[in-house]
Order: sequence, then structure tokens, then C-alpha cells
Amino acid sequence: MTLKELMHSGALYDCDFGALDEELNKKLWECKDLLHDYNLLRPSQIAEKEEIIKKVFASVKGSFYIEQPFHANWGCNVSIGENFYSNFNLTLVDDAPITFGDNVMIAPNVTITTGTHPILPELREKRYQYNLPVDVKDGVWIGAGAIILPGVTIGENSVIGAGSVVTKDIPPNVVAVGTPCKVLRQIGDYDREYYRKNMRIDWSTIPR
Repeated sequence: MTLKELMHSGALYDCDFGALDEELNKKLWECKDLLHDYNLLRPSQIAEKEEIIKKVFASVKGSFYIEQPFHANWGCNVSIGENFYSNFNLTLVDDAPITFGDNVMIAPNVTITTGTHPILPELREKRYQYNLPVDVKDGVWIGAGAIILPGVTIGENSVIGAGSVVTKDIPPNVVAVGTPCKVLRQIGDYDREYYRKNMRIDWSTIPR
């Protein structure tokens, strides 16, 4: 099994930079350099920013906007769907695939990580790591400061509350909050009538 295959398999491997083969070493520094350039662009340089993201990511389905600064360690393991938006300071530790569906919204200071380390200190001393993919389905909103840990799937249309630490899969169509993140309630009829507490949605002003 190649190192790249190991990285995507969930198996333990040596994550030291010195263990990288020529291809992976090139990919790693190429991503870092491109995102360095991305973060130095003027905010109004939208076309230039889009060009860099399309070079970095594995796939880009349609329209997207990613506020600066933005950080990823590989980039080539990230796929985004149509109408993707992230606010300031998104960090993606994409040692395994991170996949975003359509209409995903991400608030400031969110971290999504696929890479982690074994509990046993002797293995950490040898720089062993393993990675598990993260899958964020269509219509998900991730609140400010949330942390999504390796191996997590967030179901369609669900909302992750600000500051949550998501350690396990979240089902579709729920509001989930906390540390560790747990389902608070279903998204339903109340949310079709009110957008916040007693603040009613005026559907006559919203295009259908």
C-alpha cells in the first residue's frame, strides 16, 4: 500500500514530513504556497481567488465564496458543491477527503479535521497518525467556532450550533449543539413560521 493509500485507509502511518514521497511532498508545499498567495490577495480580487481555489481543491461543482484567511494542509482532498460559502478563518485538515454538498454555509473560525493521533504516547512519539473522512451533506449550516472531528457525517439540512464539538454523526434535519454535539431538536413547522423566537417569516417578501 502506498503512503497516499495509507493516508486514506484509516490505518496508522508515519506522518513526519521526511516520510513523504516526492509526489506527496510536492502536493503539500504546492497547496501551502497557493493558499499563502490566496490569503495575500485583495478581497476584491474575486476572480484570482476563485482561480486558486480551483487549482487547490479536488473538485468545485459551481459557485462558491471563501473568505480570507483560509487554511488547508493539502487542499487536493477537498470537494465542494454548488453555492458553497465559508466565512473568515476556515481551517481544513484534509489528510483524508472532506466533502461538502450543495448550499453549505460555514460561519467564522470553524475547524474541520480528518487527521488524528493514537492515544498511546509511544505511538505519538513516533509521529503515527490516522485519518478518517468527513462528509458534510447538502444544506448544512455550521455555526461559528465549531470543530468537526475525524470520521463525522453531518446529515442534510442540519444546523450545528456555535462552539460545538462534533464527535459523532449528526442525522439530517436537526439542530445539534454542545460539547460533545448532540441533537437538540428536529427542524420542522416552527422553523417554517419563525426565523427566531417570536420573529415571524414574511413569506410575501421572499422569492419562490
